[in-house]
Amino acid sequence: MSKKTARHHPMSSTSPTVSPVVVVMGVAGTGKTTIGPLVADALGVPYAEGDDFHPAANVAKMSAGTPLDDADRGPWLDAIGRWAHGREGLGGVVSSSALKRIYRDRLRAAAPGVVFLHLTGDRELIERRMTERKGHFMPTALLDSQFATLQPLGDDETGVAVDVSGSPEEIAARAVAALRELVG
Repeated sequence: MSKKTARHHPMSSTSPTVSPVVVVMGVAGTGKTTIGPLVADALGVPYAEGDDFHPAANVAKMSAGTPLDDADRGPWLDAIGRWAHGREGLGGVVSSSALKRIYRDRLRAAAPGVVFLHLTGDRELIERRMTERKGHFMPTALLDSQFATLQPLGDDETGVAVDVSGSPEEIAARAVAALRELVG
């Protein structure tokens, strides 16, 4: 599906119909964990933290500063895909870096109706935000590998890109407006 011709999933606040499952994607530090719950609240659907789906071995690897490879990501993507599939027809928001097209294809294979919300931004801003956050396992040293891996949404992928400058509330408001325009 094209970004402009998404399957109809009404998201307007006046409609009692169901929202799609939204995957909040982007490199580490773009605010997926902050923006995701705000978007979920605005849409009236549950939020799932994608990091919670990582097996312990992945967390240990990333904490040591070692990037995950595709084999590491497989079980993680499958777990997120199962959650998204279970939310089809009900709506939901889940975070997942989903940096490569093949990862998004894998998520779509499990949950064909997912819509992607790509949080984008200037590398310097993202790095600054990463250094300011506490208690997260992803070191800033892995940011370069994340940017190198990132494949932005293709024209045939259903989703929107939203810049992460501004406050979390401003970003979330832009995201919800863009999602409603896309699928409403």
